[in-house]
Amino acid sequence: MLLLRAEPPRRGSPRTPVLPTTTTPPPPPRGRSQLRSPRRLPPLPLPRRGCSRFPPGSPATGGRRGAAPVLAALLGLGAVLAYGERRRRGAQAAQATPAPRYPLYTREEVGRHRSPQDRVWVTHGTEVFDVTDFVELHPGGADKVLLAAGGALEPFWALYAVHNQPHVLELLQEYKVGELGPEEAPPTPTATQDPFAGDPARHPGLRVNSQKPFNAEPPAELLAERFLTPNELFFTRNHLPVPAVDPGSYRLRVEGPGGRALSLSLAELRSRFPKHEVTATLQCAGNRRSEMSHVRPVKGLAWDIGAISTARWGGVRLRDVLLQAGFEEEREGEWHVCFEGLDTDVGGAPYGASIPYGRAVSPAADVLLAYEMNGQELPRDHGFPLRVVVPGVVGARSVKWLRRVAVSPAESPSHWQQNDYKGFSPCVDWDTVDYSTAPAIQELPVQSAITHPRPGTAVPAGELTVKGYAWSGGGREVVRVDVSLDGGRTWRVARLLGERPVPGRAWAWALWELQAPVAAGAELEIVCKAVDGSYNVQPDTVAPIWNLRGVLSNAWHRVHVTVGR
Repeated sequence: MLLLRAEPPRRGSPRTPVLPTTTTPPPPPRGRSQLRSPRRLPPLPLPRRGCSRFPPGSPATGGRRGAAPVLAALLGLGAVLAYGERRRRGAQAAQATPAPRYPLYTREEVGRHRSPQDRVWVTHGTEVFDVTDFVELHPGGADKVLLAAGGALEPFWALYAVHNQPHVLELLQEYKVGELGPEEAPPTPTATQDPFAGDPARHPGLRVNSQKPFNAEPPAELLAERFLTPNELFFTRNHLPVPAVDPGSYRLRVEGPGGRALSLSLAELRSRFPKHEVTATLQCAGNRRSEMSHVRPVKGLAWDIGAISTARWGGVRLRDVLLQAGFEEEREGEWHVCFEGLDTDVGGAPYGASIPYGRAVSPAADVLLAYEMNGQELPRDHGFPLRVVVPGVVGARSVKWLRRVAVSPAESPSHWQQNDYKGFSPCVDWDTVDYSTAPAIQELPVQSAITHPRPGTAVPAGELTVKGYAWSGGGREVVRVDVSLDGGRTWRVARLLGERPVPGRAWAWALWELQAPVAAGAELEIVCKAVDGSYNVQPDTVAPIWNLRGVLSNAWHRVHVTVGR
């Protein structure tokens, strides 16, 4: 698969101590010499990758060495200028060279090309493509490309709708080697039906970043209006179609070394374990990614400041379930708890993630297997019937639609644990990145953002109210939010709202406000920065923390407004 690579009224000061949680008891090769070569454009002078998945001279590395890195670079980085130049050259070549005539193939013949040794062929519509040279460059991994080997792209592109764009189809033409014979029927409707057709309805107020899979954030101006985010406005980060789960037949499987295994229904989870509740903020690693793209292009959804929300979660402690399954509170060496969801790709691979074993069994970490959200049954978009909630940790580890928990000496092998959600230096690009050299993101850095006023608005003269949120990972309390109206030259301290958390268990955000007089006709650059209990503070600019995936974006948040006359 070619893949381009998610209450109660506000409380005011003074802040008083309150416990964050409660617990209640249980109620063959291509043969180019036999084919007429398609038109090829001269390769762009892009750098080569430092390593290859295939050895030199192997079939996987033969052929169009120029086109492959160009395509990967364009797909991975979105190099608009390079793409425009390529289109210009293509138009010139098309005028100078007659269109080639391609040989005809049957689907059976295409199906013989399913590996790098036999060449990897795919079809799209009635056209046949040899994508062998792209396999090692695929951002999502060679295994994803090989799922479509010998067959049609349509079922896979239906799952990742971002491919259905004109520039992707144009670039695919670089790999064309033939056409299907007129007697060959198109893929059956069942093979190309929309895998997202069963997704739930969503609130129209959400600001959508992608439809398939669905990813959306609440309007920024509503974020700080309530301490708990309403379920229907809670940010949604889906990687795959939303599964339809029958709660009556649902079983959670817990397993680990030594043959330990435990299978639990929803009713058994509710009856055999104490209910535990925790108020926790979840934040996507890509929150505020759009600001990084202003420095240099990044790959990922263009989240604004809304890939963060807070809820009161109810369920059972992961610790209790692991102990019931026979696992010890402490284990020697490195151990992890891996999670798998019921959401799967077309090859059957589930979304997965893991956390360190020590966090999973710590009574102070409050890791939940949650079945309630803000006092209601989990909505489908947020993991019904059961999900993991890992307070203080990046949202990617809070796996939804949970089907399996496994204790393992290794991290989850999932793509999203091994080859995504990691941070890199600004000097690392898609030709040099090596995901195995970086740790998976767990706790997130200190963060804050301005929710009111919105950028580019006009505000009345007089007293201006600035609102926002602040949060830090690992349970570190936000102890101060500094706000500037002049780009950081002078500062004021905002008022923190709500209740003061238990030290070390500040799982939820702090909402804040600042009132300040503003003069008519002024141009304001409002800036905020948060400080947590370890005196971690946000960096002032984005460029030094830029990374190719646009994660961990937590520079000072800046909003420009004008004051009316």
